[in-house]
Order: sequence, then C-alpha cells, then structure tokens
Amino acid sequence: MRILIYSYNYHPEPIGIAPLMTELAEGLAARGHQVRVVTAMPNYPERTIYPQYRGRLYATEQRNGVTIQRCFVLACPKRGLVGRLLLESSFITLSLWPALRGWRPDVILNTSPSLPACLPVAILKTLFQCPSVLNLQDILPEAAIQTGLLRNPWAIRLFELLESFAYRSATRISVIAQGFRDNLLAKGVPDTKMVPISNWVDVDFIAPRPQASSEFRRRHQLQDKFVVLYTGNIAETQGVRTAIRAAQALAAYPDIRMVIVGEGKQLAVLDRFRQQLGLTNVLLLPFVPRAELPDMLAAADVGLILQKHGVVGFNMPSKTQVLLASGRPILASVPAHGTAAQAVRASGGGIVIEPENPTALAKGILDLYHQPEKAQALARQGRQYALEHYSAKRAIDRYEALFYTLTAPQRQPLDGEVILALQPVQK
Repeated sequence: MRILIYSYNYHPEPIGIAPLMTELAEGLAARGHQVRVVTAMPNYPERTIYPQYRGRLYATEQRNGVTIQRCFVLACPKRGLVGRLLLESSFITLSLWPALRGWRPDVILNTSPSLPACLPVAILKTLFQCPSVLNLQDILPEAAIQTGLLRNPWAIRLFELLESFAYRSATRISVIAQGFRDNLLAKGVPDTKMVPISNWVDVDFIAPRPQASSEFRRRHQLQDKFVVLYTGNIAETQGVRTAIRAAQALAAYPDIRMVIVGEGKQLAVLDRFRQQLGLTNVLLLPFVPRAELPDMLAAADVGLILQKHGVVGFNMPSKTQVLLASGRPILASVPAHGTAAQAVRASGGGIVIEPENPTALAKGILDLYHQPEKAQALARQGRQYALEHYSAKRAIDRYEALFYTLTAPQRQPLDGEVILALQPVQK
C-alpha cells in the first residue's frame, strides 16, 4: 500500500506522539509499504524549532524507508491559546503543499492532536479519493477546556464544530482506550466507525535491563540510591510539584532520590520551587537522547505517572506503556476513574494513588521501598502485560489489517505487485 501519515509530531522529537508515529511509519515501511509522513519542523517539547531545521520553509528527508516531508511552523515557546493557534494555523496552511507533492496514497492516517489538521486531510481525502483514519490521541476541545487553555465561549464553540467535522469526515477512527470510545458514543459517533487500537511500545528496544549496569545511575551518582523516576512532559496537567512535595516528606530517607527528567525551561521553574523547600533529594535533569532511554529507565526503582484531579478522565499518558515495558513498578498518582488508572490496574504492574496528594505518594514510595519483593512482582506483571497488549508489532498488525480492509476494493498495485482477490470459502 501507499500510506500517507499526517502527524504534526515525528522523529527526532523525543516524547509524546512522535516516537509512536515514527515506530508505526518505519514498521509499515519495513513490511514493504510505501510510506510518507507530512509533519512539522521538529520543535517539541521546547516549542522552538531545532537548530538544524531553522531558516527553511520546507524540507524532505529519507529515514529507515520513510519519506518525511516537513514544513515550517510558527512555534511559540510561550504556552497559551494564541501560541497554540499560531502553531496549528501555520501547520494546516503550509503542510498541504508537500502533501500534494507526492504519489497518490491508498489511505491517509491523521493523528490528533492536531485537531485542525482534519481540514487539510479532508481536502486530500477528496482529491485523492481515498479513505482516511483519524488516530485519536486526545479529545479536544474538552481537554483544553478542563486544563484552562480554552476559555472563550466563541473559541470553544468553534473547536466543538471542528471536532464534529473531524469525526464525520474520517472513514474510521482509531481509539486508544475504552474511555475514548465511550466519549465518542455519547457524542453520537457510530460504534461501527471506531476501531480500538492501543498505543504501543517497542518491547525489544524498551526492555528490562540490570540496574547495576546503568550508565545513567553511575553518571549521576545514584548507585546506592532508591530512584523514583518521572520522565516526560512537564505541564499543568501533570502536577509534577506533587512529586517534589513528596520528596520533602521523604527527607528522613537519605537514600531515596526523586529524579525528574524533562524540558529545560520547565525544569528551571521546578528548581526554583525545590530551592524554596530547601530540598537536596530531588535531581532535575534534561532529556537524554532516545538511544539512551532504556539505560535511563533501568536506573529507576519506581516509575511515576502524575496527573492532576481535573485532568480529563480519558487522558492516557504514553509513558504508561513505556514504564510497563521497562520492567519497573509504577506509582500512578492519577484520577481513580480515568483511563490511566484503568490501564495501570489492568496491567497489574503498578499502584494507583490519589492525585495531588504528596503524603499518599510518599507513602506509596515507602511501601515499595520497604517491600522489594512486591516491587519486583509488580514489575514482572507489568512487563508481561506490555508484551501481550502493547507491543509495536501488535499495533502495526492491527493498523495494517485496518488499512487493507479499507483499501482492498480500490487500491492500485505497486510496481511489480499482483493483488489477489480473496473470495470467501463456501462451506
């Protein structure tokens, strides 16, 4: 097949949707499909275009069998509605041209966010006369409303109309958790239009490693410490300050270290907070290169997932699958009835505790600190669950099968390929 992936985020961005879309695109290309990706110049999570991509309106590159077509975007380091609108509007305007400059796809996969990208995808779907799949990673505008990013009634109404259009215009919608499906059903989206496909992780790349061999531990003088690790986006929805306050409650345990890995500007804000509390048991570090991610995860005794009370219940942090695959127990300080809590409980790989409660988080850390056998049992169960439910191969299988189902009637053969029409067996 010829597969066009429309994704605002892609390699070399280190976290969030980018690694997922990169693994999917390269996995499909490895199976013999032609894959091209329309994306933005890399800028996440700093919201600043990476140095090697600056000064260009468009760029095309090849990586692991995938054609990557990039466009300039108005990336604004300051978070807020205006910055987000500049980002989205520049992407949907400038990305259409490279999408048109290329072979006709058999199917388009569009990942949301970005929600406004449904507009150029709808145009491409009409021009190319091909089906489209909306990969729903977040539900907007609800997430933006509940986090306070979106307050203006007119803007809310505009995004609600955009959301409705996105669901109507897509041929199929892939949902990553049951909470997403329930939300869309309540909005009148037909169940037959939705296909459940969980997010995934490369379980060969992210795998349990001996803690003693972790270069990350050695580099940061953590060899004799009990390491509680949070890594990922540091935003209002995460409530990372809860972890720092939990570290304050654990000051009497000098061998426990709270390690927070994230983007530099947000770390600077957290460092000021750490200094205000006078803490020496909190280590704030920048992101490591993706190749070093398994080594960093191996340094942890416990992995953290953090959310605030008001986070939309269907929000599903992509770090969930990564932590499970790494073979480390999880402490999930998240809303009890949310999608993240459901995933952690189902995996048997972690403990769910009340969000924004430093005392409860400190108690959970001490529980695993004093009971290493319990921590090891959680880690084993989580790893096994990741192998069975979250492997990248499983996800690629499901997307490939979905694309074949949608394209079989009209797909044109690739060079040298013969398409066989399969007839049902008569019994």
